[in-house]
Amino acid sequence: MDCKKALQETNCNIETASDILRQKGLASAAKRADRVASQGVIASYIHNGNKIGVLVEVNSESDFVAKNSDFQAFVKDVAMQIAAANPSYVNKDEVPENLLEHEKAILLEQAKQEGKPEKAMEKILAGRIEKFYGEICLMEQPYIRDPKKTIKDLLAELAAKIGENIIVRRFTRYQLGEKS
Repeated sequence: MDCKKALQETNCNIETASDILRQKGLASAAKRADRVASQGVIASYIHNGNKIGVLVEVNSESDFVAKNSDFQAFVKDVAMQIAAANPSYVNKDEVPENLLEHEKAILLEQAKQEGKPEKAMEKILAGRIEKFYGEICLMEQPYIRDPKKTIKDLLAELAAKIGENIIVRRFTRYQLGEKS
C-alpha cells in the first residue's frame, strides 16, 4: 500500500517514489530506536588462516528477526568489518573522554604546525575528530564492501527493512600474537 501511495504522490516516478519509501523507512526506524532489543545472536568469524577471530553480539527485538537471513548476513558483515578494520569501540559514546581530549590536543597542535588560520581551527578540529571516530568506532567506519556507506548506514537500512530496532551491542577481536 505504501508503494502505491508513493507512486501516486510522484506521478509514477519510480526513482522519486523509491526515495520517499526509503525516507519513511528510516524515519520509522528512528521511532523504534528506544524499544528494547534483548534478543539476537552472538556470532563468530575467523579470518586470515585462523590468525584473527571475532565475537560480536547483535541484538534485535525478537528471536524471529534474529533468524532472518538479512539479519544473519548483516551480523556476518559486521564481524568481517571488525576483523578487517580493527575498531576499538562500537560507537562514539563509548570513547573515553580522556582519550578524546588527548587526541584533540594532538590534532590541534598538528593544525598549528601546518600553519592553519586560527579562525578555522574549530572546524578543522571537528573534521579531524570525525575522521578519528571513523577509525576507532565501528558504527562510524566506512563499510569494507562499499566505502560510501558506514556501518551505521547499513544498520539503519536493515532496521528500516526488517521493522525492528537492531543494536550492535559489543564485540571482541583477537589477533594471534597480540595481547588483549
